[in-house]
Amino acid sequence: MIEFLNAVKEYEFLRNALLTGVLAGIGCGVVGTYVVARRISYIAGGISHCVLAGLGGAQYLNKVWGMEWLKPVYGAAASALLAAVIIGLVSLRARQREDTVIGALWAIGMAAGVLFISRTPGYSQDLMAYLFGNILMVTKQDLATVAVLDAVVVAVGAMMYHQLLAVCFDEEFARARGLNVELIYLLLLCLTALTIVLLISVVGIVMVIALLTLPAAVANFFSKTLWKIMVLSVGLSVFFTSAGMAVSYGPDFPAGATIILLAGLVYIVISFLKGPVTRRRHGTGPAVSREPRCDTPPGVL
Repeated sequence: MIEFLNAVKEYEFLRNALLTGVLAGIGCGVVGTYVVARRISYIAGGISHCVLAGLGGAQYLNKVWGMEWLKPVYGAAASALLAAVIIGLVSLRARQREDTVIGALWAIGMAAGVLFISRTPGYSQDLMAYLFGNILMVTKQDLATVAVLDAVVVAVGAMMYHQLLAVCFDEEFARARGLNVELIYLLLLCLTALTIVLLISVVGIVMVIALLTLPAAVANFFSKTLWKIMVLSVGLSVFFTSAGMAVSYGPDFPAGATIILLAGLVYIVISFLKGPVTRRRHGTGPAVSREPRCDTPPGVL
């Protein structure tokens, strides 16, 4: 740990990586709480795998067509948002086809990304970085982009807190209060898409869902109030990213994999420790669901 802290003071790329992890952790904690509460992690998984198409397409246009202004993160954001809207509309209007569409977009996104990457000169070696993350390669420009995306995600997530709360827990109540449930649900999926783009540089496409959901799942063991879960989830996300980088630095482990392994181990340990307590409180029989529960308080809308 001391070695890592000394290295952070000395090397700019480590400072950029650490700041990126912190910023991504903040957005992850906010949106991940909504994802767990709404139980849409499977949709988030479909969105995340569509990102590769945008990454590969943007880099192809950049290298082959000379569109130097088009950075991979822009393509990632565009493809993630498009996937979010398509999946959201299908989910709202044709729920029985939802899993089929998610599977199709998942496969198409990955296949298109691999195709673009294969046709881009000198680019195939970067595939592993996007699949499994390479936070140590983050530049100042990347950091600025992450900061802007993070500010948008956190601001919208905070400003729409009561509306998102109502839609996550009681759609009928939200409709009765005159909310446009469909629009808010699509907004939630778009926020999820942008958060996934934030996390790609940290842990990569393959492991992004774990970091999006594990901090909120751990926080849910300690509170049932959504805003408290959100605050704790932000703290846990920042801790996992920072501690994972520190642990991986000395033995030169992959930072993304170390972050996810740390988060997963904490979740497993907390599950074992809190599970018996929950069963004792609620009597014998199966443990109660650990998904966030709360009643929408009067006057939140």
